[in-house]
Amino acid sequence: MTGLCTGRVVVVTGAGRGLGRAHALAFAAEGARLVVNDLGVGLDGHPAVDTGGHPGGGLDGGPPDTPAARVAAEIRAAGGEAVAHAGDIATAEGAASLVATALETYGRLDTLVNNAGFLRDRMLVNLDEDDWDAVMRVHLKGHFLPLRHAAAHWRAEAKAGRAPDARIVNTGSGAGLLGSVGQGNYSAAKAGIVALTLVAAAELARYGVQVNAIAPAARTRMTERTFADTMAAPAAGFDAMSPENVSPLVVWLGSAASDGVTGRVFETEGGRITVMEGWRPGPTADKGARWSPAEAGETARKLLAEAETPGKVYGA
Repeated sequence: MTGLCTGRVVVVTGAGRGLGRAHALAFAAEGARLVVNDLGVGLDGHPAVDTGGHPGGGLDGGPPDTPAARVAAEIRAAGGEAVAHAGDIATAEGAASLVATALETYGRLDTLVNNAGFLRDRMLVNLDEDDWDAVMRVHLKGHFLPLRHAAAHWRAEAKAGRAPDARIVNTGSGAGLLGSVGQGNYSAAKAGIVALTLVAAAELARYGVQVNAIAPAARTRMTERTFADTMAAPAAGFDAMSPENVSPLVVWLGSAASDGVTGRVFETEGGRITVMEGWRPGPTADKGARWSPAEAGETARKLLAEAETPGKVYGA
């Protein structure tokens, strides 16, 4: 390893398993000091008894066999520095505690990776309000609150003359870019994360903070059931769906080496990295006056004939 993140303090949410765990281990391998956050809940966000026999712990990391504590112990066993945090980052208290843990443990915070999430998949006609609210809460609010508390710290540092070289990496999804059948709540939340990323990049640049997002495809608890065939590990050869494939880009985005890169969304899968190009004006017609409904419809059809065909919704 190159020591790309030596001296940096990195917080990763949802880092007890899957992508978050892979990110935390990859950052540690590049010299970062970690705060490993995970609430220790089940795939649908409900409280779950972990394999060690204990439910998720409190803000101090909880029992030693919780997901966050195990990953932190794994990093320390490999010679790195890590502390566990098992608070709920979709609450103001939990998000504030997350940032405070980094500052109290290491005296600084350089990178925030927002990764925590779960699924409550339903077709829209069967999707109830609780499942909508729960997914919005963990994904969208669970990105906003840690971002907001980290940004407040970095703004204070900038105003005190200690200019940060800070990074935020948010976790979107192809579902938020193209949509995904049976995942209306998840797709809407992930689309919101992309918009949040763009706003944060614009607002926080003055304080030395860069904000980007990834749309990863990898085998996790959330995807290995929904897309079982696609996510299955091969018997031999390159495992394109391994979550470890996503982490190198995240580590680079979270490092000082990514200077000047902000407000971008990257799709990453296997050995492929794609810069996503979002909404922008396409074919346009301007009458210079009000259209009649019939004229508007005729014009819209002409413009659609000139426009690019949109990407296919996942599962359609």
